[in-house]
Amino acid sequence: MTGGAGEGPQAFVCGEVRTCLLQTSASLPRAEAVRLLQLRSDEAVRFSERPNMYAVSPEVLTGVDCALPAATGSRVRAVGTVRARAVLTEGRVLQATARLSSPVSGADRRLPWGHYLVRPGVVQPLGRLSVPDVAAGFLGARPAGPDRHAAATVDLGAIAERLLARVLGQPLLDRRAPFKSRRTRLRWFAVHAADGQGPPAAEFTVAADGLRTLWISAAGLDAAEIAGFCEELALHDWLLTTLIRMVDRSRLGSTAGPEAVLALRPAVDHLLHLWMPGARTGARLAPLWDGLERHPGFTRQWQTLVQRIRDQLALQAIPFRCEA
Repeated sequence: MTGGAGEGPQAFVCGEVRTCLLQTSASLPRAEAVRLLQLRSDEAVRFSERPNMYAVSPEVLTGVDCALPAATGSRVRAVGTVRARAVLTEGRVLQATARLSSPVSGADRRLPWGHYLVRPGVVQPLGRLSVPDVAAGFLGARPAGPDRHAAATVDLGAIAERLLARVLGQPLLDRRAPFKSRRTRLRWFAVHAADGQGPPAAEFTVAADGLRTLWISAAGLDAAEIAGFCEELALHDWLLTTLIRMVDRSRLGSTAGPEAVLALRPAVDHLLHLWMPGARTGARLAPLWDGLERHPGFTRQWQTLVQRIRDQLALQAIPFRCEA
């Protein structure tokens, strides 16, 4: 896996994406979206209108000097910086992502900070690490209570959550969300696959408390490309999860009259038009979407829910046409 300028070959890239509904009553237009995501004055917010409105903040760096998580409990100290950014889709769905990449081995002693600052987003171990051990530790469940060892390991979720809170705390937002929703967390780990091992592969898991995990094996792909794919996957997982909960709360099929339809109106107004899986994924990572569409089948489940909503809308409209 290749890195950015000044980086050597990286053995893995990992990160966490937090996704939530923007806490404002109306979707933000372009000018306000840019104001919301202007996290640094020396770099502009990137904005795209095709195939939908998509704004990306400048990246911010966080220095870390702590252990990497490991399933075996081994303590491999690592030093470097974590990249984080915020993304806003259609002025409505906000995401914050924190990520890092790492080689298998680094210097046997801590180097001056200048060495790490010229390698943004790279965390270097002091000595040698086991990639499978770190992957299992990173994707594994965290203890519910306080844990002395967990507190001393790098926490990408906490970095993403702080960035999310920073954006949501701005006075630009009126705090009147059009419907209730929950945040989701996608924790992902990508390993460098040797050339000739076939197309990239992924394993997606839905865990408890809004946590999802994703393991990726890919060759010749950079950290930014993989992070962008994970953000897109996290967005569509959040859309599907939110629509499922809205349908459940509406008691669709068991509530008489227009109550269920009224309960689902926010989905029609704010969510249904956002479904575009793979729209921003490059050709090299497109096979990952193909696999996820087969299992667990995101679009198949989404289309089934949307059809139920549309059928209910049609049934509610029939009596009005008959009385006219």
